Amino acid sequence: MSIGASVVLILIGAILKFAVTWTPQNVNLQTIGVILMIGGAVGLITSIVIAIMRRRNRMAAEVIEQRRYIEPPQ
Repeated sequence: MSIGASVVLILIGAILKFAVTWTPQNVNLQTIGVILMIGGAVGLITSIVIAIMRRRNRMAAEVIEQRRYIEPPQ
């Protein structure tokens, strides 16, 4: 899950939890909102940790450059 998808889940969950006043039968929208916010938060934390680990691996790679100069024949 990407960072953007996690933020979208958090936003949708917050809207369901705090902004929706309609209550259908047999479905609790506030509970669904809380579940979406928790899932989005877990996804956000996971995405950030993975991004940090990838960046750390790129920075740790040592690049060695070798240049060979060949003089033209005389």
